[in-house]
Amino acid sequence: MPEPHSAPDPRGGSPRFRRPAPLLFEPAEKQGDGEQFFDLEAISDPHELLERSTELALAFRAAADRAVEFQAMAAAQLADPKRFDKLSDAAIAEQGDWAEDYARKMIEFGRELLADRGPE
Repeated sequence: MPEPHSAPDPRGGSPRFRRPAPLLFEPAEKQGDGEQFFDLEAISDPHELLERSTELALAFRAAADRAVEFQAMAAAQLADPKRFDKLSDAAIAEQGDWAEDYARKMIEFGRELLADRGPE
């Protein structure tokens, strides 16, 4: 890898070497165990902990459901017989790390989702 060079002097002289800017603060030290999960471990009130952890669980559940919908749409697109590079159910199952019958169900689900979206 080549060595870094200084930027040329815009006035046409030799390159100027600049010192790095000084830090105006010290970076925060890492926590002892390094295991932090959305700062839940810092919440001591059990009511607040239950509320916040429930919010996170619902958000992750919704994100997982949405991701599955995108998986299904992608599987349906890959299985589309109009594609010149159409994949078989087995190939889609392998790529998605699914069983072949699950891949077929995902393809069908994806086709339904794509039909509901309509033409774009």
